[in-house]
Amino acid sequence: MPTRRTWRGLVRDFQAAPQEIQEYFEHFPKLAEDFPWEVALSYMFGRVELAHNMAIYCGAVKLHRTERTVTRIAVQGRHMTRDGFKKLFHTIHGEDVPAEIAKKLEDAEAVRDKVMHGKAATQEEQRRAITDVLQDAKELNDFIDEQSGFRPFNNLRGFKGRAKALDKETTRWVLKGMGFSL
Repeated sequence: MPTRRTWRGLVRDFQAAPQEIQEYFEHFPKLAEDFPWEVALSYMFGRVELAHNMAIYCGAVKLHRTERTVTRIAVQGRHMTRDGFKKLFHTIHGEDVPAEIAKKLEDAEAVRDKVMHGKAATQEEQRRAITDVLQDAKELNDFIDEQSGFRPFNNLRGFKGRAKALDKETTRWVLKGMGFSL
């Protein structure tokens, strides 16, 4: 997807994205119109990090049948780095995020880091990063849905299904085995 020159072009790309992506990043059009690019970019990455946490949480609950409350506490209590997310994702989902999907987000993260650390990032770089985030969200959603049966950039209602969860004590041991500290 080409880098757009204006917020209107980015909003058109946003409106062409799947409905679930539009709903997930619902405030983006208004932010792009009313605020500097840095604000929209920060919002987008806040939502991406939430989806990454949900990919870990939902994967543990759905695929490993861990108890929801204990799993939520474990995920919320974990400091999630970029590499930490990749390792946990592999541990829980049994696969790495495909390199072509991860590369888009890595490029956008480099721009995000500049912005968040007070370094100069051009408007074009910021627009490109937002475009990459939108593409990454769609592609990661599709990949996780295909592999694990849920879409983290979504409302996640009913993601688990009817499978009976493990008891809390067994869940603690399973999560410890995955690298969580409880």
